[in-house]
Amino acid sequence: MQKNKWVYTFLAVAVLAISMTATLVKLADAAAPVIACYRMLFATCLVAFLVLFGRDSLLKIDGKRLAYCAVAGFLLGLHFITWFSSLDYTSVASSVTLATMQPLFAFIIGYFLYHERLNRGAALGAMVSVLGGIIIGWGDYRVSGIALWGNLLALSAAFLATVYFFVGQHALKSVSLNVYTFYCYGFAAVAIALYCLVTGNALSAVNRDDLLIFFLLALLPTLLGHSVLNYCTRFISVSLVSMAMLCEPVGASILAWLLLGTLPTVTQLVGGALTVLGVLYFLRKRSN
Repeated sequence: MQKNKWVYTFLAVAVLAISMTATLVKLADAAAPVIACYRMLFATCLVAFLVLFGRDSLLKIDGKRLAYCAVAGFLLGLHFITWFSSLDYTSVASSVTLATMQPLFAFIIGYFLYHERLNRGAALGAMVSVLGGIIIGWGDYRVSGIALWGNLLALSAAFLATVYFFVGQHALKSVSLNVYTFYCYGFAAVAIALYCLVTGNALSAVNRDDLLIFFLLALLPTLLGHSVLNYCTRFISVSLVSMAMLCEPVGASILAWLLLGTLPTVTQLVGGALTVLGVLYFLRKRSN
């Protein structure tokens, strides 16, 4: 791949921006699906502004690529619903740490789709990561049984994000980043709005402070986070992007401490460290 000397700066900015997600969600009073819906709606409007004043055309996309964008958008919407919902039941540290297990799901999907094999070193890393997740889950279960449900939601969010990435990979081969994100974020907003309608979560039940948080979620973790990560994959490997994302729990935990006054428990620290180290070792050995 072509190297860009600025891509690592972009990568660092994206990880820092995404680290703000969990804390911003915790600060909002609205229900998790409502937060997710407004986040994607605001993000779609911001991308539309970029497209309007750029050289991209929303009409120059065929049905096949639009279908990829739609599927990716619905997967992204489900990812946000499950992850934001997990924050209602478990801690920021546990939720974000478990959500970083995307590289493991990526290998599992790659194994069945592309017959990628797992060597002993990568298998060891995977087992260490799973052990870390078990420790986090057990520690939260001892504090509150409902926290285990939050951890399962966070793992589901990681799986959905992985599938979303695989689908989006196909679309980005022939669609510009702005066009892809506009349709993807738009379909995600529609999917979450439908979920809110079915579950009775009123989109009108928001206050002025929440609207500011929704805008910050759209601007920082979404545009400066997810969109920039998509841009980075054009210049560096996806594995390197995944490794950088492992820094998200550290940033999220620090922000939760500074803004929410919550510190990780001992089991969260131990389990989180094992999860991160296991995934790092997994990625390293997988590339050998």
